[in-house]
Amino acid sequence: MAYKIDPESCVACGSCIGECPVEAISEGDVYSINPDVCVECGSCAAACPNEAIHPE
Repeated sequence: MAYKIDPESCVACGSCIGECPVEAISEGDVYSINPDVCVECGSCAAACPNEAIHPE
């Protein structure tokens, strides 16, 4: 199950970007995770200070 970023909680701080080993996270006003690339490791969720990233 891929991870998803909650757009209501994401503040685009960048904490998750460097943690993703497969570069599945795209930057923007609110970040997004490409489910076709995500390997479901959870590194991004652990790095998020706002707990905005959850399994889909």
